[in-house]
Amino acid sequence: MEPTAIIISLVALVAGVILGKVFLGKGNKKEVEEAKKQIVDIEKQVQDAKNQAQNIVKEAQLKSETLRKEKELEAKEKFVQLKADFEKDTLERNRKLAENENKIKQKEVALNQKDAALDKQVKENEVIKDNLNKQIEVVNQKRTELEKHQEEHIKRLEKIANLTAEEAKAQLIDSLKAEAQSRALSMQQEIIETAKEKANKEARKIIIQSIQRTAAEQTIENVVTVFQLETDEIKGQIIGREGRNIRAIESATGVDLIVDDTPEAIVLSSFDPLRREVARLSLQRLVADGRIHPARIEEVVEKTRRQLEDQVMEIGERTVIELGIHGLHKELIRIIGKMRFRSSYGQNLLMHSRETANLCGIMASELGLNPKLAKRAGLLHDIGKVPDEETELSHALLGAKLTEKYGENPAVVNAVGAHHDEMEMTYVISPIIQACDAISGARPGARREMMQQYIQRIKDLENLAMNYNGVEKAYAIQAGRELRVIVEAEKVADADSDKLSFEIAQKIQTEMTYPGQIKVTVIREKRAVNIAR
Repeated sequence: MEPTAIIISLVALVAGVILGKVFLGKGNKKEVEEAKKQIVDIEKQVQDAKNQAQNIVKEAQLKSETLRKEKELEAKEKFVQLKADFEKDTLERNRKLAENENKIKQKEVALNQKDAALDKQVKENEVIKDNLNKQIEVVNQKRTELEKHQEEHIKRLEKIANLTAEEAKAQLIDSLKAEAQSRALSMQQEIIETAKEKANKEARKIIIQSIQRTAAEQTIENVVTVFQLETDEIKGQIIGREGRNIRAIESATGVDLIVDDTPEAIVLSSFDPLRREVARLSLQRLVADGRIHPARIEEVVEKTRRQLEDQVMEIGERTVIELGIHGLHKELIRIIGKMRFRSSYGQNLLMHSRETANLCGIMASELGLNPKLAKRAGLLHDIGKVPDEETELSHALLGAKLTEKYGENPAVVNAVGAHHDEMEMTYVISPIIQACDAISGARPGARREMMQQYIQRIKDLENLAMNYNGVEKAYAIQAGRELRVIVEAEKVADADSDKLSFEIAQKIQTEMTYPGQIKVTVIREKRAVNIAR
C-alpha cells in the first residue's frame, strides 16, 4: 500500500468518527461546527500529506533510478575486469601448454635418439657375445687338453717319486705345519721374553721405590718372657706355701712359670704372647704390692686382663690413625690391637701388617690406583691370624670372612682372602697386597725359620724337581731362593727346557708354601767326549 493511500484512510477514519458522533446526536451545533472545521483542516492536511507523499515518491524514484544506473555501471566494470582476467589466464595457460608441448617434443626426439643408440649397442653386444662364446669354446678345449697333460704329468711324478698326489700333499702340509709351529714357538718365545724383560724392569723399579720409601723395623718375638726380680727372696713369695701361689698364677693366666737357678729372674713360658703379657703385668703389680696369695692373684689378674683389653683397643685406634685409615668397625680395630701380641715366624704381626700397608699404599700410588684402599687391605690382610675362637679355616679365608662380616669394601675382602691364592683374584689391588706381603716377609731379618722346617723345605723342593722325566740332578741354592735343575740332553730337547721350567715353577707355586719367590733354572748340556790313545 502507498503512503498517500494510508494517510487518506486515516483521515477518512477520523472524519467518520466525528460524523458518527454528530449524527448520533451526541453533540450540539457548536460541536458540529467544530467538527466541520476539523474536517476541513483534516482535508487540508490530507492534501498537504498527498503533496508530500508525491514529492517523497518522486525523490524515491529518482534515487532508485540513480542507484540502478550506478549498479549497472559497477556490474559492467566488474564484467570487463573479469573478462580481462579470464583472457589473461587463458593466454598464460596457452603459453604454458605450448612450452610443455615443446618439451615433450624434445624428449621424444631424445628418446628416439637413445632408442636408436641402444639398438645399435645391442647389435654390437650380440656380436661381442658371439665372439666370447667362440673364445670360451677355445678356452674349454685348451683346459681339457691341459687337464689331460696335467694328469699325465702327475702320473709320471707319482711313478718317479713312488707317491700318490694325496700322499705328497700330506707330506708337504706336515712339513709346512712343523715349520710354522717352530717359527710360531720361536716368535712366541721372543715376545714372551721381551714382555718379561719390560715387565720385570717396571716391576723392579716400582718395588725398589716402594721398599726405599718404607722404614722397616726388625722385631723378633720369642715364646718366653723373662721377669726380672730385685732379689731372690721374692721367688719364695711367688711360689708360696707348697707352691699354691705359683699354681694360682698359672691357673689364672694360662702361663707356665719356670723358677730355676737363674738369679733374680723367673721365666714366663707360653705360645700366646697376650697371656704372657697379662702374667708379666700381674706379677709386676703383685711384687710391688707385696700381698701375694691366691685370692689377691685372681683379683689382680682379672684387673690386668681388663686393662690390657683397653690397651689393645688403644693400640688399634692409634695404628689406624697413624696410617690414615677411617671408618673401620670397632671389632676390627680391636683385632688389629691384638696383632701387637702375635708373631709370625718371629716377625711381630702388627709391625708386619703396618709395613705391608705402607708398601701397598706406595705401590698403589705408583700404579695410579687408590692408595687408601690398598693401605686398608694391607693392614687387614693377616687379621685372620688372631681369631677369638679356634677354627679350621685358613687365616686368609677367615680374614676375608671377618672383613665381609664387618662391612668392608669387596675389593678389600678379595685381597685379604686371595693373598695366599686360596681365592680367585678379582680386583687389581689383590696382587699388590700379595706382593707387598711377600716383600715384608722376605726381607733380611724379618723372619726366622726353624732349622728342621728349612731343611725339609729344601728337600721337598729338590724332590719335586726330581719327579720329572729327564731330570738328572736338582739343587736348591741361595737358601731355597733358586732351584737349579740339570737335565739329560738325550731325553730333553732345547725346546722342552722352557716347558719343563714353567711346569716346575707352576707345581712349586701350587703345592709348596715358601716366603718370597723361587727362581727355577733348567740347564741342558751336551758333552761329546773322546779319548785319544
